[in-house]
Amino acid sequence: MTNNPTFTVEPLAQRPAMPDYGISSDPAGLLPWSFADQQLAAARNYWIVTTRPDGRPHAAPVWGVWLEGVLYFGTGGSSVKARNLAANPALLVHLESGDDVVILEGKAQWLTEVDPALWQRVADQYDAKYPGFRPDPPSAQGPFVALRPQTALGWLERDFPRSATRWSLAP
Repeated sequence: MTNNPTFTVEPLAQRPAMPDYGISSDPAGLLPWSFADQQLAAARNYWIVTTRPDGRPHAAPVWGVWLEGVLYFGTGGSSVKARNLAANPALLVHLESGDDVVILEGKAQWLTEVDPALWQRVADQYDAKYPGFRPDPPSAQGPFVALRPQTALGWLERDFPRSATRWSLAP
């Protein structure tokens, strides 16, 4: 299957539903999507959270690249995260910072083939971000995962709850 996920629409910013945290409905202080986009592009590690078949969560850091609204990362085909995603594609991604927060939610998409031009861009970004590491193109033996988030959350701890933002992303 060939997959070329892309992101072309500016996400809708609104307040997240967080009862008991004093989040106002006033849009003043909402973060722009550029905040999340910059944090995602600059991140070195991405914490991914999957769910085991018995319902227990599993978290692991991965290297990845953020390109045109899609997070790309690789994993071993028999890893815990790969087995979890095969059973349940629901995926949560959190960046390392608890002060400048960005959280993505969506469904993982397995990539076994990718348009060569897109893969060239993904591999170039990997090589620039992680010098000396250039991933092989996805295949049945070495799958890659793409996450086009359905929703994202972000906030600045120093300005919480005023900065608490939820973005709805186009499917």
